[in-house]
Amino acid sequence: MKESLIKDKRVLVTGGAGVIGRELLKLLIGKGASIFSVDRQPLPKGDWAGVLHIQKDLAKDSLDELHDFQPQIIFHLAASFERSKESPEFWDINWHDNVLLSHRIVDLAKEMPDLEVLVFASSYLVYSPSLYLSPSFRDVTYLKEDDRIAPRNLCGAAKHYTEEEIEFVKEVVNLSLRSIYARIFRVYGCGSRDVVSRWVRAALSGQDIEVYNKQNCFDFIFARDVAEGLLRLAESPNAEGAVNLGSGAARSIQEVLDCIGENVGQLRIRDLGIKEPFEASCADLTKLKQMTGWAPPTRLEEGIKMIIEFEQNSAGQGVRQ
Repeated sequence: MKESLIKDKRVLVTGGAGVIGRELLKLLIGKGASIFSVDRQPLPKGDWAGVLHIQKDLAKDSLDELHDFQPQIIFHLAASFERSKESPEFWDINWHDNVLLSHRIVDLAKEMPDLEVLVFASSYLVYSPSLYLSPSFRDVTYLKEDDRIAPRNLCGAAKHYTEEEIEFVKEVVNLSLRSIYARIFRVYGCGSRDVVSRWVRAALSGQDIEVYNKQNCFDFIFARDVAEGLLRLAESPNAEGAVNLGSGAARSIQEVLDCIGENVGQLRIRDLGIKEPFEASCADLTKLKQMTGWAPPTRLEEGIKMIIEFEQNSAGQGVRQ
């Protein structure tokens, strides 16, 4: 990368203890930023020199400390997710952790005259599911930033609403603000609750792995690549607006299972058959590559090997986010 535009900048990271947040903090430390991290959870043990981390519920607690920090760059990652077909219980969680929390962060951004860049971790779930869901399996759809918006679920709706709120601040309050909505695809990473990590843990402990719609194809992107992509977007002066952030490669559920099995041994699979429409989605990375000159490098096979190694070395230490 070119000489860092983040060195000595005041950088706020919400959701810093999450699977993407931890990777981003490591990168920011290496960039020489002044880092303020906020999360409900503590950071795990490690070398976090240069990071001020506080535990706070951003949806209800005072934001005075964030205001006093007066960040020049914000990475807003804090959020809650569930499976694509969300449970009734997620209604309140989504309101608290995705809608209200993000509204408070965006509202605070209006009062930050030094704010130069706001990078928001959005989701591909803002795109219309009619583009990539089908009653029968079909070719993969490479989603583009100007494709039809029709959020798939509550989380997708919350992400799109926050995109619009940020755009309002940019157009009405801070005309010089550079805002980026990274529409992130299926994240997996070390110490996470994502489906790949859950299957790895089940495989290592000899438990059953329940799967359905094994032909489903997703764009799985390693958390470290997500963090680097967010950072590169923040440092690319021409990066702005909606940008897809995925691996650019669609991989099936069966391929994920095969890869885990090749590294762990025979898996105990409970195939539940076909339970819902087939998904075949992937990120079109044209805009990301044009803006940053970069594409995520980690292949699924490499990422799964790193997760297996992580889980073997940290057995019994619990799961992060």
